Amino acid sequence: MRRTTRRQFLRGMGGASLALPWMPSLATAGEASTPLMRMAHFYVPIGVVRRGFFPGEAEHIIPKGNLGNVMKSLGKQNPFASDQPLGELTPTMQPLEPIKHKLTLITGMDRTFQQGTDVHAQCASCYLSSAVPYTVQGTAWPLDRTLDHLVADHIGRQTPFSTLEFSCNSHRDNKESIYFDNISWYGTGHLAPSIRDPRKMYRRLFSTREIDRYRDVTDLVLADAHELQHELAYDDRHKFAEYFESIRAIELQMDRLEKMKGELARIQMDEPPEAHLPRGEYIRLMGDLMVVALQTGLTNVATFMVGPERWDTPFLFESLFDTPRSHHQMSHNQTKMIDDLLKVDLFHMQQFAYLVQKMDAIEQPDGATLLDHTLFTYGSGLGDGSTHQYNDLPIIVAGGGDRVKSGRHINMPEGTPLANLWLTQAQLMGVSMPRFADSTGVIQPFVAG
Repeated sequence: MRRTTRRQFLRGMGGASLALPWMPSLATAGEASTPLMRMAHFYVPIGVVRRGFFPGEAEHIIPKGNLGNVMKSLGKQNPFASDQPLGELTPTMQPLEPIKHKLTLITGMDRTFQQGTDVHAQCASCYLSSAVPYTVQGTAWPLDRTLDHLVADHIGRQTPFSTLEFSCNSHRDNKESIYFDNISWYGTGHLAPSIRDPRKMYRRLFSTREIDRYRDVTDLVLADAHELQHELAYDDRHKFAEYFESIRAIELQMDRLEKMKGELARIQMDEPPEAHLPRGEYIRLMGDLMVVALQTGLTNVATFMVGPERWDTPFLFESLFDTPRSHHQMSHNQTKMIDDLLKVDLFHMQQFAYLVQKMDAIEQPDGATLLDHTLFTYGSGLGDGSTHQYNDLPIIVAGGGDRVKSGRHINMPEGTPLANLWLTQAQLMGVSMPRFADSTGVIQPFVAG
């Protein structure tokens, strides 16, 4: 019987290409049975409402500073030095309840603000670099080569894309600089540009020059795959059909969004039409594309910005508000808009939970899931959007399989650099790195074994 390798199939027909998930029927001798680890970062702008996110803070109004400082001023022991089972989830974290056992909540992580530039520019652009302040030449803030690219230097050389950068900022006004809208950087002053348009990302991942001649790339590749299906085992045929149905569903979603864009473009309004697209559907569509890219091995490293920092142009959060709202403006009026801000935080967590559960439903060749083979981190560059504090950041790590201790709440001692977590993740990804940025060590309670 003729054997078809995954590499042969990836070539497709007529210039179209579409990557496949792992299937035993297509495995060749010597092909690795255990997938490589992946890493993805889900970035939320402008921090969170602390009383909704952090355990034990439901009734506490946080001043500018770490809760450890508050406890110290009250003569109480600093509580940030423990590792315990993840208890009842806070209201903002509730969407993660079904996957709680594969989560690690890490609190007490700090960053150092470099005086002299805008607080929001640093919290996004420096989130994954965390360089020691005043040590990087040619930049007004501690921006250096970010974690995703340092990891990709080691695990991204065999994938079509060493990294992929996703952004859910559908605005076109560009009222802020690139430092407010990107967390991925090749190096100081060298941006790794994110892609905002789902169709543009789709074409980058799956299509070639012929895409404009074919309305549906999936039909083209399926025609070439007809003979292949007869060679697949029963389970693989089911997986094959399921996979292509997910691709077709993405295409249909994009068609709907494209049609909506065309209709809205004819309406006179102050806000760019794209910003009125349903936020949840737009974010999930971009997330679906990221998951497919990780699933098929198009990349092993991805960053995902759910929104830009400090962009005052409003978004219409469907099902939340009747009129468009600016997340940034709301954050500066937290006392009066606390309920609305909590809704936005919950909305963002729902999108993260959707992707976490989607990844956990995708089986890998060793019987584990895509989530088990991915370090998927939710985080923000601010600990609180109203006070602009750079300490005690909201961090959740999903996945990691047997390499990490999941189902835990790790409280780190006051002053622990966020770079300690990035160093830990780099080492878990197989990167031999003794130090990262301003790190002082690894997060030992997070590592299994």
